[in-house]
Amino acid sequence: MISAPRIERACADAWPAQVDEPLGGWRLRAAGGFTGRANSALAVDDPGLPLSDALAAVCDFAHQHAISPMLQAVQNSPVERDLPRLGWRPCDGHAAGNDVAVLLGPAVPPDAAVPPAVDPRDIGRPPTDETVPDADPAGHRVEVLEEPTAGWWELTVGAPEPTDAARAVLTGGGPVGYGVVTGPGGTRAAVRGAVADGLLLVARLAVHPEHRRQGLARALMAAIGTWGVRHGAETCVLQVAADNTAALALYEGLGFREHHRYRYWTPCEDRTL
Repeated sequence: MISAPRIERACADAWPAQVDEPLGGWRLRAAGGFTGRANSALAVDDPGLPLSDALAAVCDFAHQHAISPMLQAVQNSPVERDLPRLGWRPCDGHAAGNDVAVLLGPAVPPDAAVPPAVDPRDIGRPPTDETVPDADPAGHRVEVLEEPTAGWWELTVGAPEPTDAARAVLTGGGPVGYGVVTGPGGTRAAVRGAVADGLLLVARLAVHPEHRRQGLARALMAAIGTWGVRHGAETCVLQVAADNTAALALYEGLGFREHHRYRYWTPCEDRTL
């Protein structure tokens, strides 16, 4: 059985903050405000301090790095159960949703298939005359690249050139693969995969609105999963807002099941200011 702390530590390694400092078994993270995961303290394991002192250290670290104090805690863990009495509350207004389901599934979903024109053995390899696939009948080409393209950035962060913080987080860790589906007109779908501790973290799956419901998400999951297996991953991890019913339905159909949930917490009153 894979534990929640192991999963969360691996996800932190696969989604690295610009600054990542240990506090006992906790991790204090900052990345210019880009994503909650990279700008919160990961509260798994023992911080080595009384909880009230550890929370004060979280606030001090946040102020030093010009971000709001925030804690990522596994739901119903001992740490989370103690937070309300110490003056912390859930970040219910968190932009990406504050009730996050962590899903586990096979690295390569059994019913997800790379389009026939693409040989899965060639995914992630430098293209040659022998390995470059022709486009499939719908004009799709699926690849996992070593470097993100402008089209990949556009779909995953909304701009062809990311901020320094976004670039640091999304190109850090490793190994990292950048899945893309391209066709006439440019990039149609994109995803990020990173391997840590034998787990493949898949994130930033996005399909252009004009090309949805064409099986591109499933094709990308197969492609990035095949890439992950080649880099030592046996299990895939996804983190999805618990109210994102469309995404949850897609992943359930690919064999994923909920393992645990986490939430972000913030102090009701920041006494360290």
